Amino acid sequence: MMAAFIFVVSVVIFLQFFVFYCRSLIAVSSKQVLSPEVQEVTGIQKTASGEDFNRVMQLLHLCPERPEDRKGIQAIGAYFRMLSFVGSTVARLVPSMKSWTDSERGHCTYFAAIALERRISFSRDMLAQQIDA
Repeated sequence: MMAAFIFVVSVVIFLQFFVFYCRSLIAVSSKQVLSPEVQEVTGIQKTASGEDFNRVMQLLHLCPERPEDRKGIQAIGAYFRMLSFVGSTVARLVPSMKSWTDSERGHCTYFAAIALERRISFSRDMLAQQIDA
């Protein structure tokens, strides 16, 4: 019984840490402005929608990977899936949760768009280095 209690408390603490970590990643990216090029490619003008997340992630995976972005993108992807699960279960019972999960999913999409912009810039820099060499 004690082991089950410790396990449940550990999972709750891990989830709390994970949510705070993801929200800190999102907060950093929300301060950056998308370039007009990325806005055109992703279709995101001012606010991002959670419905665009999968499409932006597909575009993100088409670009060469930056090693420093890998863990953040994986964490935000897991956070997005968790929010989708909460949105389809708990938010049906609590209407205020629905608007919060929709907003958070939009922030996840914006994070992915910022990561796409970084990867496009990284690709351009790599191409410039190859041309110079």
